[in-house]
Amino acid sequence: MKKYLVTGAAGFIGFFVAQRLCALGHQVVGLDNLNDYYEVSLKEARLAILQKEPNFRFVRMDLADKNGVAQLFAQEKFERVIHLAAQAGVRYSLDNPMTYVDSNLLGHMTILEGCRHHKVEHLVYASSSSVYGLNKKMPFSTADSVDHPVSLYAATKKANELMSHTYSHLYDIPTTGLRFFTVYGPWGRPDMALFKFTRAILEGRPIDIYNNGDLSRDFTYIDDIVEGILRIQDVIPTRNADWTVESGSPADSSAPYRIYNIGNGRPVKLMDFVAALEAALGKVAEKNFMPMQPGDVYATYADTRSLFDATGYQPDITVTDGVGRFVEWYKSFYKI
Repeated sequence: MKKYLVTGAAGFIGFFVAQRLCALGHQVVGLDNLNDYYEVSLKEARLAILQKEPNFRFVRMDLADKNGVAQLFAQEKFERVIHLAAQAGVRYSLDNPMTYVDSNLLGHMTILEGCRHHKVEHLVYASSSSVYGLNKKMPFSTADSVDHPVSLYAATKKANELMSHTYSHLYDIPTTGLRFFTVYGPWGRPDMALFKFTRAILEGRPIDIYNNGDLSRDFTYIDDIVEGILRIQDVIPTRNADWTVESGSPADSSAPYRIYNIGNGRPVKLMDFVAALEAALGKVAEKNFMPMQPGDVYATYADTRSLFDATGYQPDITVTDGVGRFVEWYKSFYKI
Protein backbone atom coordinates (compact mmCIF):
# COMPACT_ATOMS: atom_id res chain seq x y z
CA MET A 1 0.00 0.00 0.00
CA LYS A 2 1.17 3.53 -0.82
CA LYS A 3 0.55 7.02 0.49
CA TYR A 4 -0.80 9.32 -2.22
CA LEU A 5 -1.39 13.01 -2.65
CA VAL A 6 -4.27 13.60 -5.07
CA THR A 7 -4.67 17.27 -5.97
CA GLY A 8 -8.04 18.47 -7.23
CA ALA A 9 -9.67 15.73 -5.15
CA ALA A 10 -13.04 17.52 -5.08
CA GLY A 11 -12.91 17.91 -8.85
CA PHE A 12 -14.37 15.61 -11.48
CA ILE A 13 -11.42 13.33 -12.24
CA GLY A 14 -9.72 13.73 -8.86
CA PHE A 15 -12.83 12.54 -7.03
CA PHE A 16 -12.94 9.26 -8.92
CA VAL A 17 -9.18 8.69 -8.71
CA ALA A 18 -9.16 9.25 -4.94
CA GLN A 19 -12.17 6.99 -4.52
CA ARG A 20 -10.53 4.16 -6.48
CA LEU A 21 -7.24 4.48 -4.59
CA CYS A 22 -9.07 4.31 -1.27
CA ALA A 23 -10.99 1.23 -2.42
CA LEU A 24 -7.65 -0.41 -3.21
CA GLY A 25 -6.50 0.23 0.36
CA HIS A 26 -4.07 3.09 -0.21
CA GLN A 27 -3.77 6.10 2.09
CA VAL A 28 -4.97 9.21 0.26
CA VAL A 29 -4.61 12.88 1.16
CA GLY A 30 -6.91 14.90 -1.09
CA LEU A 31 -6.10 18.56 -1.71
CA ASP A 32 -8.48 21.11 -3.19
CA ASN A 33 -9.17 24.83 -2.79
CA LEU A 34 -12.91 24.46 -3.55
CA ASN A 35 -12.91 27.54 -5.78
CA ASP A 36 -16.13 28.83 -7.31
CA TYR A 37 -15.25 28.37 -11.00
CA TYR A 38 -18.39 26.20 -11.02
CA GLU A 39 -20.97 25.40 -8.38
CA VAL A 40 -19.19 24.62 -5.11
CA SER A 41 -22.10 22.47 -3.95
CA LEU A 42 -21.15 19.84 -6.54
CA LYS A 43 -17.57 19.77 -5.24
CA GLU A 44 -18.84 19.52 -1.67
CA ALA A 45 -21.11 16.60 -2.62
CA ARG A 46 -18.16 14.72 -4.14
CA LEU A 47 -16.08 15.48 -1.08
CA ALA A 48 -18.79 14.25 1.28
CA ILE A 49 -18.60 10.84 -0.40
CA LEU A 50 -14.81 10.72 -0.16
CA GLN A 51 -14.81 11.69 3.51
CA LYS A 52 -16.70 8.50 4.32
CA GLU A 53 -13.56 6.57 3.38
CA PRO A 54 -11.49 5.79 6.52
CA ASN A 55 -8.20 6.07 4.59
CA PHE A 56 -8.98 9.48 3.07
CA ARG A 57 -8.10 12.87 4.55
CA PHE A 58 -9.01 16.21 3.02
CA VAL A 59 -6.83 19.32 3.08
CA ARG A 60 -8.28 22.58 1.84
CA MET A 61 -5.41 24.53 0.33
CA ASP A 62 -4.51 26.54 -2.75
CA LEU A 63 -1.59 25.15 -4.72
CA ALA A 64 -0.22 28.68 -5.07
CA ASP A 65 0.40 28.62 -1.29
CA LYS A 66 4.10 27.77 -1.56
CA ASN A 67 4.75 27.46 2.17
CA GLY A 68 1.56 25.50 2.81
CA VAL A 69 2.29 22.96 0.07
CA ALA A 70 5.92 22.62 1.22
CA GLN A 71 4.79 21.93 4.79
CA LEU A 72 2.23 19.39 3.60
CA PHE A 73 4.90 17.41 1.73
CA ALA A 74 7.23 17.58 4.73
CA GLN A 75 4.55 16.34 7.14
CA GLU A 76 2.95 13.63 5.01
CA LYS A 77 5.94 12.03 3.25
CA PHE A 78 3.95 11.11 0.14
CA GLU A 79 5.23 8.18 -1.90
CA ARG A 80 3.31 9.09 -5.06
CA VAL A 81 1.52 12.18 -6.33
CA ILE A 82 -1.35 12.37 -8.82
CA HIS A 83 -1.65 16.04 -9.69
CA LEU A 84 -5.03 16.84 -11.26
CA ALA A 85 -5.77 20.30 -9.83
CA ALA A 86 -5.78 23.14 -12.35
CA GLN A 87 -7.81 26.04 -13.57
CA ALA A 88 -9.75 24.33 -16.34
CA GLY A 89 -11.54 25.70 -19.36
CA VAL A 90 -10.34 26.94 -22.73
CA ARG A 91 -12.98 29.66 -23.03
CA TYR A 92 -12.57 30.93 -19.46
CA SER A 93 -8.86 31.46 -20.17
CA LEU A 94 -9.73 34.05 -22.84
CA ASP A 95 -11.31 36.35 -20.25
CA ASN A 96 -9.42 35.44 -17.07
CA PRO A 97 -5.83 34.71 -18.12
CA MET A 98 -4.12 35.60 -14.83
CA THR A 99 -6.06 32.89 -13.01
CA TYR A 100 -4.18 30.31 -15.07
CA VAL A 101 -0.79 31.69 -14.05
CA ASP A 102 -1.45 31.10 -10.34
CA SER A 103 -3.24 27.77 -10.64
CA ASN A 104 -1.52 26.08 -13.56
CA LEU A 105 2.02 27.48 -13.52
CA LEU A 106 2.76 28.38 -9.90
CA GLY A 107 0.58 25.49 -8.71
CA HIS A 108 2.48 22.98 -10.83
CA MET A 109 5.77 24.44 -9.61
CA THR A 110 4.90 23.93 -5.94
CA ILE A 111 4.10 20.27 -6.68
CA LEU A 112 7.40 19.79 -8.52
CA GLU A 113 9.28 21.35 -5.61
CA GLY A 114 7.51 19.07 -3.14
CA CYS A 115 8.43 16.03 -5.22
CA ARG A 116 12.02 17.24 -5.53
CA HIS A 117 12.63 17.75 -1.83
CA HIS A 118 10.87 14.62 -0.64
CA LYS A 119 11.95 12.00 -3.18
CA VAL A 120 8.49 11.11 -4.47
CA GLU A 121 8.52 7.81 -6.41
CA HIS A 122 6.35 9.04 -9.28
CA LEU A 123 4.50 12.21 -10.23
CA VAL A 124 1.57 11.70 -12.60
CA TYR A 125 -0.02 14.95 -13.75
CA ALA A 126 -2.83 16.13 -16.00
CA SER A 127 -1.92 17.63 -19.32
CA SER A 128 -4.52 18.12 -22.06
CA SER A 129 -5.32 17.32 -25.67
CA SER A 130 -5.57 21.09 -26.14
CA VAL A 131 -1.76 21.23 -26.41
CA TYR A 132 -2.11 19.92 -30.00
CA GLY A 133 -3.45 23.34 -30.97
CA LEU A 134 -3.10 23.99 -34.70
CA ASN A 135 -2.07 20.41 -35.51
CA LYS A 136 -4.04 19.02 -38.42
CA LYS A 137 -2.59 15.50 -38.69
CA MET A 138 -4.97 12.89 -37.26
CA PRO A 139 -4.88 11.06 -34.97
CA PHE A 140 -2.91 13.27 -32.58
CA SER A 141 0.28 11.47 -31.61
CA THR A 142 2.64 12.18 -28.74
CA ALA A 143 5.38 12.02 -31.39
CA ASP A 144 3.94 15.21 -32.95
CA SER A 145 5.10 18.76 -32.29
CA VAL A 146 2.88 20.71 -29.90
CA ASP A 147 4.46 24.15 -30.25
CA HIS A 148 1.41 26.05 -31.49
CA PRO A 149 -1.35 26.18 -28.84
CA VAL A 150 -4.40 28.34 -29.52
CA SER A 151 -5.45 29.15 -25.94
CA LEU A 152 -3.64 30.21 -22.79
CA TYR A 153 -5.03 27.12 -21.06
CA ALA A 154 -3.28 24.93 -23.63
CA ALA A 155 -0.09 26.96 -23.27
CA THR A 156 -0.03 26.40 -19.51
CA LYS A 157 -0.46 22.66 -20.00
CA LYS A 158 2.42 22.58 -22.48
CA ALA A 159 4.43 24.59 -19.95
CA ASN A 160 3.65 21.97 -17.29
CA GLU A 161 5.17 19.30 -19.54
CA LEU A 162 8.31 21.40 -20.06
CA MET A 163 8.63 22.17 -16.35
CA SER A 164 8.25 18.48 -15.52
CA HIS A 165 10.92 17.48 -18.03
CA THR A 166 13.33 19.95 -16.48
CA TYR A 167 12.79 18.50 -13.00
CA SER A 168 13.04 14.94 -14.30
CA HIS A 169 16.34 15.83 -15.97
CA LEU A 170 17.86 17.82 -13.11
CA TYR A 171 16.60 15.91 -10.08
CA ASP A 172 15.82 12.43 -11.42
CA ILE A 173 12.12 12.76 -10.52
CA PRO A 174 10.00 10.28 -12.54
CA THR A 175 7.18 12.28 -14.14
CA THR A 176 4.35 11.20 -16.43
CA GLY A 177 2.06 13.66 -18.20
CA LEU A 178 -1.35 12.51 -19.42
CA ARG A 179 -3.04 14.39 -22.26
CA PHE A 180 -6.75 13.95 -21.51
CA PHE A 181 -9.25 13.98 -24.37
CA THR A 182 -12.74 15.45 -23.62
CA VAL A 183 -13.60 13.65 -20.39
CA TYR A 184 -17.30 13.19 -19.59
CA GLY A 185 -19.56 11.17 -17.31
CA PRO A 186 -21.40 11.26 -13.96
CA TRP A 187 -20.25 13.98 -11.54
CA GLY A 188 -18.80 15.89 -14.50
CA ARG A 189 -18.08 19.60 -14.70
CA PRO A 190 -21.05 21.94 -15.34
CA ASP A 191 -18.99 24.01 -17.79
CA MET A 192 -18.58 21.03 -20.13
CA ALA A 193 -20.86 20.49 -23.12
CA LEU A 194 -22.69 17.38 -21.87
CA PHE A 195 -23.64 18.99 -18.57
CA LYS A 196 -24.68 22.29 -20.16
CA PHE A 197 -26.65 20.57 -22.92
CA THR A 198 -28.48 18.29 -20.49
CA ARG A 199 -29.43 21.14 -18.21
CA ALA A 200 -30.62 23.32 -21.08
CA ILE A 201 -32.66 20.59 -22.79
CA LEU A 202 -34.42 19.60 -19.57
CA GLU A 203 -35.21 23.26 -18.86
CA GLY A 204 -36.53 23.81 -22.39
CA ARG A 205 -33.74 26.19 -23.41
CA PRO A 206 -31.81 26.06 -26.70
CA ILE A 207 -28.27 24.70 -26.81
CA ASP A 208 -25.43 26.52 -28.56
CA ILE A 209 -23.77 24.41 -31.27
CA TYR A 210 -20.46 25.93 -32.38
CA ASN A 211 -19.00 25.86 -35.88
CA ASN A 212 -22.55 25.01 -37.02
CA GLY A 213 -22.11 21.53 -35.55
CA ASP A 214 -19.12 20.65 -37.75
CA LEU A 215 -16.85 19.56 -34.89
CA SER A 216 -15.53 16.20 -33.70
CA ARG A 217 -14.29 15.23 -30.27
CA ASP A 218 -12.61 12.15 -28.84
CA PHE A 219 -15.12 11.86 -25.99
CA THR A 220 -13.63 9.71 -23.22
CA TYR A 221 -15.74 8.29 -20.40
CA ILE A 222 -14.57 8.95 -16.84
CA ASP A 223 -14.12 5.26 -15.94
CA ASP A 224 -11.73 4.82 -18.87
CA ILE A 225 -9.73 7.88 -17.79
CA VAL A 226 -9.45 6.67 -14.19
CA GLU A 227 -8.43 3.16 -15.23
CA GLY A 228 -5.71 4.62 -17.43
CA ILE A 229 -4.42 6.83 -14.60
CA LEU A 230 -4.30 3.97 -12.11
CA ARG A 231 -2.48 1.72 -14.51
CA ILE A 232 0.05 4.31 -15.65
CA GLN A 233 0.98 5.37 -12.12
CA ASP A 234 2.49 1.89 -11.69
CA VAL A 235 4.58 2.37 -14.87
CA ILE A 236 7.37 4.48 -13.45
CA PRO A 237 9.56 6.11 -16.14
CA THR A 238 13.28 5.42 -16.24
CA ARG A 239 16.05 7.11 -18.14
CA ASN A 240 16.37 6.08 -21.79
CA ALA A 241 20.10 6.15 -22.47
CA ASP A 242 19.56 5.66 -26.22
CA TRP A 243 17.23 8.65 -26.62
CA THR A 244 18.35 11.82 -28.38
CA VAL A 245 16.55 15.02 -29.29
CA GLU A 246 17.42 14.47 -32.94
CA SER A 247 16.04 10.94 -33.29
CA GLY A 248 13.74 10.41 -30.31
CA SER A 249 10.06 11.09 -29.68
CA PRO A 250 9.10 14.25 -27.75
CA ALA A 251 7.11 11.93 -25.47
CA ASP A 252 10.27 10.14 -24.31
CA SER A 253 13.57 11.36 -22.92
CA SER A 254 16.98 10.55 -21.53
CA ALA A 255 15.35 11.75 -18.30
CA PRO A 256 12.74 9.66 -16.42
CA TYR A 257 9.93 11.46 -18.23
CA ARG A 258 7.03 10.25 -20.38
CA ILE A 259 3.94 11.70 -22.07
CA TYR A 260 0.84 9.67 -23.04
CA ASN A 261 -2.46 10.39 -24.72
CA ILE A 262 -5.43 9.10 -22.77
CA GLY A 263 -8.54 9.12 -24.94
CA ASN A 264 -11.13 6.83 -26.42
CA GLY A 265 -9.37 6.73 -29.79
CA ARG A 266 -12.68 7.04 -31.68
CA PRO A 267 -13.70 10.63 -32.48
CA VAL A 268 -17.42 11.36 -32.55
CA LYS A 269 -19.18 14.09 -34.51
CA LEU A 270 -20.69 16.68 -32.18
CA MET A 271 -24.12 16.21 -33.74
CA ASP A 272 -23.93 12.45 -33.11
CA PHE A 273 -23.06 13.21 -29.48
CA VAL A 274 -26.10 15.48 -29.26
CA ALA A 275 -28.26 12.77 -30.85
CA ALA A 276 -27.09 10.29 -28.18
CA LEU A 277 -28.07 12.79 -25.49
CA GLU A 278 -31.48 13.42 -27.06
CA ALA A 279 -32.11 9.67 -27.15
CA ALA A 280 -31.10 9.27 -23.49
CA LEU A 281 -33.34 12.16 -22.44
CA GLY A 282 -36.21 11.24 -24.76
CA LYS A 283 -36.36 14.87 -25.81
CA VAL A 284 -35.23 16.77 -28.92
CA ALA A 285 -32.99 19.78 -28.34
CA GLU A 286 -33.67 23.21 -29.74
CA LYS A 287 -30.38 24.09 -31.44
CA ASN A 288 -28.77 27.48 -31.82
CA PHE A 289 -26.04 27.14 -34.46
CA MET A 290 -23.06 29.42 -33.88
CA PRO A 291 -19.71 30.22 -35.57
CA MET A 292 -16.41 28.76 -34.38
CA GLN A 293 -15.19 30.17 -31.07
CA PRO A 294 -11.72 31.64 -30.52
CA GLY A 295 -9.38 29.13 -28.91
CA ASP A 296 -11.42 26.14 -30.13
CA VAL A 297 -10.20 23.39 -32.46
CA TYR A 298 -12.04 21.59 -35.25
CA ALA A 299 -11.37 18.05 -34.12
CA THR A 300 -9.57 15.92 -31.54
CA TYR A 301 -8.53 12.31 -32.02
CA ALA A 302 -6.11 10.42 -29.78
CA ASP A 303 -3.48 7.95 -30.89
CA THR A 304 -3.37 5.76 -27.77
CA ARG A 305 -0.97 3.06 -28.92
CA SER A 306 1.76 4.05 -26.47
CA LEU A 307 -0.71 3.90 -23.56
CA PHE A 308 -1.75 0.42 -24.63
CA ASP A 309 1.86 -0.68 -25.03
CA ALA A 310 2.66 0.56 -21.52
CA THR A 311 -0.43 -0.71 -19.71
CA GLY A 312 -2.29 -3.18 -21.93
CA TYR A 313 -5.36 -0.98 -21.53
CA GLN A 314 -7.59 0.43 -24.26
CA PRO A 315 -10.58 2.66 -23.36
CA ASP A 316 -13.77 1.02 -24.65
CA ILE A 317 -16.93 2.69 -23.30
CA THR A 318 -19.08 4.01 -26.16
CA VAL A 319 -20.72 7.43 -26.25
CA THR A 320 -24.17 5.84 -26.23
CA ASP A 321 -23.45 3.99 -22.99
CA GLY A 322 -21.53 6.84 -21.40
CA VAL A 323 -24.11 9.52 -22.15
CA GLY A 324 -26.87 7.23 -20.87
CA ARG A 325 -25.02 6.75 -17.57
CA PHE A 326 -24.52 10.49 -17.23
CA VAL A 327 -28.23 11.21 -17.76
CA GLU A 328 -29.17 8.61 -15.13
CA TRP A 329 -26.79 10.24 -12.65
CA TYR A 330 -27.96 13.78 -13.50
CA LYS A 331 -31.63 12.96 -12.95
CA SER A 332 -30.84 11.20 -9.68
CA PHE A 333 -28.53 13.92 -8.32
CA TYR A 334 -30.87 16.78 -9.20
CA LYS A 335 -33.98 14.76 -8.31
CA ILE A 336 -35.62 15.09 -11.73
